[in-house]
Amino acid sequence: MRVGFLPVAAMVALWVGGGALTAQTPWTMPAGQATMKLWPGGAPGASAAVGPEKDIADPKTAMTAGKPLVRLTNVSEPSLTLYAAKGTNSGAAVVVFPGGSYEFLAIDLEGTETCDWLTAQGVNCVLVKYRVPGSGPYPKSSAALQDAQRAVSLVRQHAVEWKLDPQKIGVIGYSAGGNLVAFLSTKFEQRVYSAVDAADEVSCRPDFAMMIYPAYLVDPNNGFAMTMDVVPTAQTPPAFIVQSENDPLHVENATAYFLALKNVKVPVEMHLFAKGGHGYGLRKTAQPVTDWPELANVWLQSIGVLKK
Repeated sequence: MRVGFLPVAAMVALWVGGGALTAQTPWTMPAGQATMKLWPGGAPGASAAVGPEKDIADPKTAMTAGKPLVRLTNVSEPSLTLYAAKGTNSGAAVVVFPGGSYEFLAIDLEGTETCDWLTAQGVNCVLVKYRVPGSGPYPKSSAALQDAQRAVSLVRQHAVEWKLDPQKIGVIGYSAGGNLVAFLSTKFEQRVYSAVDAADEVSCRPDFAMMIYPAYLVDPNNGFAMTMDVVPTAQTPPAFIVQSENDPLHVENATAYFLALKNVKVPVEMHLFAKGGHGYGLRKTAQPVTDWPELANVWLQSIGVLKK
C-alpha cells in the first residue's frame, strides 16, 4: 500500500504520535491531529539515531521567555502532522521545519506554537518531524533535505483531500530549519533520494518561504560569503526573512540570502533587528523582534496568501 494515496481515514492506521512511541519518549504530538509517516517503507539511508526518541532539554535551564521547551532527538522515523485552519480556511498551507542544529528539534517552540499561530490566521499547517541527529546541513548529510522534499510533495499531493490550494503551499523554518528552507527553495528540481511512489512525481517547490534566524548559509571563515551549495534562480520562491544583528549565528545568513534573491530578481522582504539573539520563536520578549509574526501576517497578505 502506498502512503501517497491514503485517505485521511486510512492515515489513522499510520499514526506515529500518541500510540506506538509513547512508551519510548516523554513527548508526543498533541492529541487530535492526523500524523502520517513520510516514508512507507522506512526512511532512506542509515539512521544516526542512538536509541529511542527522547527530549534532551534540561527543564532547569532550557527556557525561552520564561517557559520550558522541548528538544527532541533520535528521530529515525520522520512524520508530518496536519493542523487544519481554524475559522475561515484560506486554502493556504505552511509546512513547518523546527530548528535545532540538525541535532534535535525545538518542536514546541518552533513547531507546534507556529501551527497555533498560523491556524488562527486561517492557514493550514503541516509540522514536519524530520530526522535528527546528524541529518544536515546538505551536502554534509542529505537526510533532512530528503524528508523536507518528500513532505512538501506529500502535502501538495493531498491538497484536494485536505482542502488546500496546491498553488499556496509555503514553508517556514527556524535556524537549521531556515537552512533547510533555503535548500528546498533552490534544489526543488533535483531530488536527493530515489523516488518511492507517485508522491515523488509531485513538485516539492514551495510557493513561498519564511526564514526565521536562518543558519549555515554563510562561511564566517570566508568573509561571510554564501555557501556555494545554495544557488537561487529566478524560479526560487519569494521569501520573508527575520534575523537580529546580535544573533550569535550571524546576521549575514539573512543578508547574504537577501542579496542572492535580489540579484536574480526574486521578491524578498527582510527585517533586521539590532537585538533579539537567537531561538526566540514566537514567544513574547521585551525585544522589538518579538513582533515579527505581525510583520509576517502583512507579508502573507501582500503576496495574496491571506486576504487584507
